[in-house]
Amino acid sequence: MKKVLKILGLGLATIVVILIVTLVVINSSDIPSYEIETISFEHESSPEAIARGKKLSQMLCANCHMDRSTRKLTGQRMKDVPTEFGEIFSPNITQDETYGIGTWTDGEIVYLLRTGIKRDGQYAPPYMAKLPHMSNEDINAIIAFLRSDDQMVQAENKADIPPKPSLLTKILCKVAFKPFPMPEKSIPPPDTTNTVELGKYLAHNLDCYSCHSADFKSNNYLDPPQSIGYFAGGNPTLDMEGRVKITPNLTPDQETGIGSWSKEKFIKAVRFGQKEGEQALTYPMMPYIQLTEYEVGAIYDYLQTIPAIENKVVRSIYN
Repeated sequence: MKKVLKILGLGLATIVVILIVTLVVINSSDIPSYEIETISFEHESSPEAIARGKKLSQMLCANCHMDRSTRKLTGQRMKDVPTEFGEIFSPNITQDETYGIGTWTDGEIVYLLRTGIKRDGQYAPPYMAKLPHMSNEDINAIIAFLRSDDQMVQAENKADIPPKPSLLTKILCKVAFKPFPMPEKSIPPPDTTNTVELGKYLAHNLDCYSCHSADFKSNNYLDPPQSIGYFAGGNPTLDMEGRVKITPNLTPDQETGIGSWSKEKFIKAVRFGQKEGEQALTYPMMPYIQLTEYEVGAIYDYLQTIPAIENKVVRSIYN
């Protein structure tokens, strides 16, 4: 019996040592890199495309990449990334050829936005938004804006600060978070006359579900409705002071979601951050003034079609 226990003890000790060594190796390594696929793409620019691209970039890129001191997309410390993911800095994405994306090809930008793989092959972890469901037309618009003469993207010679991803981030990037496949077919824009289709498109491509589902770590980015707690809230996001802000339930549940909300109330909350009788909504829920009433109303229409989930979330309010 003692011999059996000794063997079991040695086996367990070996497993522990292997686990410790594995964690040490992972912690000393960087985020994984992958083979790069060359994408042939040249954007088409027009005043309409640039305007559309700016609108999308203000909602998808500016919160992370806008440096308030330069007023450009030169990168910043992402204080709203949960500390469990490490100390993260967004990169310079202005047209600077040394520190920005001035020498990137359109194809390299497309490949990053679609798959999450940078032009050096390194994977951009989930705190970098990916756009696997966005239409080719809107991807083109974003690139047209990034190439435009808008002040936000003009070259700024500001070096990036290397991020310090945590051990958890490195582990997740090796076992759970993987690059997305390039779409095999062109993705068409939504039918804007079908408000449910348009609302679904916006709710997915503006990453609304990502914050308003249960947790960033359990989101299904390739099939958003399969995310745990899809739109039922409860995700512990952070504001710029590092304080926890629990996301609300946006499913049509009558008691704990927005099932009893009017479309007008929803539009005021999303576009202007206003809730009648309550304090204004604050970061990370920023007013989406770029969206029209019709577009926000479309998101509302879509949310009314998803399964209602009972999940009472107490609003986090800080003075």
